[in-house]
Amino acid sequence: MFDRLEDLLIRYEEIMGELGEPSVTANPDRLRTLMKEQSDLTPIVEAYREYKKRNQDVQDSLAMLEEEKDEEMRELLKEELAGARSRIQELETEMKVLLLPKDPNDEKNVIVEIRAGAGGDEAALFAADMYRLYVRYAERKRWRVETMDAEEIGIGGMKYVSFMITGQGAWSRLKYESGVHRVQRVPETESGGRIHTSTITVAIMPEVEDFDVEIDMNDCRFDVFRASGNGGQCVNTTDSAVRLTHIPTGIVISCQDEKSQLKNKDKALKVLRAKLYDLEQQKRHDEEAELRRSQVGTGDRSEKIRTYNFPQGRVTDHRIRLTLYKIDSVMDGDLEELIDSLTAADQAAKLAKMNR
Repeated sequence: MFDRLEDLLIRYEEIMGELGEPSVTANPDRLRTLMKEQSDLTPIVEAYREYKKRNQDVQDSLAMLEEEKDEEMRELLKEELAGARSRIQELETEMKVLLLPKDPNDEKNVIVEIRAGAGGDEAALFAADMYRLYVRYAERKRWRVETMDAEEIGIGGMKYVSFMITGQGAWSRLKYESGVHRVQRVPETESGGRIHTSTITVAIMPEVEDFDVEIDMNDCRFDVFRASGNGGQCVNTTDSAVRLTHIPTGIVISCQDEKSQLKNKDKALKVLRAKLYDLEQQKRHDEEAELRRSQVGTGDRSEKIRTYNFPQGRVTDHRIRLTLYKIDSVMDGDLEELIDSLTAADQAAKLAKMNR
């Protein structure tokens, strides 16, 4: 590990030197590449530099202890020594985490699909609640949300909704949300006060570039139709909505939130790329059973990942056996504690595998 850290430190210092060269500052592409690399290396380099300093502090304290006769000063030196050793242990764990292979999608935007599952109208109502939850979370992170398609029911629920969340690190924070979400509550339509259990499915997919997934346009059929629902007079009176069918896979995507047919077509292709990429990832996950067992976020659509129990005011994530008694704040988009815990558990599982 330390050989690698030394190599990274040398590379960081090379980058800092290059960034000061006029030829680099005059080349925007090269400058951007180096600044990105510098940004990626900064946390690990800072941790390693502190680690080296703390090690030196330990050596200095030990040397002074051998010479010091005053008991009060010896106690102070022992306290400093204990503090430095404790910090060294923390930094070793921190550096191991920072050296874990990065998810190449972590900085990407995401496409989210929510589908009502078992539970009829109550599942559709919960799907709408979860849509609002993710929108509120995105607002807290100052991310942008674009709804692309939705199938609503008359009582305020959604059988299906797809939307894009644009913002730095969206995938890194939301990738653990894929799976089956279960709700236990008394529906508004239930006169007897009985608790019902309903489910929805959430799919989180990274937005992928053209070069990540190639699409043969001969495999695509586009149909245009008149948009329905909210959208204003212009949207609802022109054939601006687009339905894209990918013939080899049977994937069908509708986009109708834009006034422009061309913009809806572009969005539909973005969703298709994400879906094709997701299919390939699912295939890889199926082939790599050991990898799936070692990670918290499997992305398995059939996995029941979380239960929202309204009568008891609790949210339970079954993958890490975490229960929070703050369902109101979670439903208002406060996901940080859940996501932080899932990230930590995933990192711990990867570290354990690395140390076998």
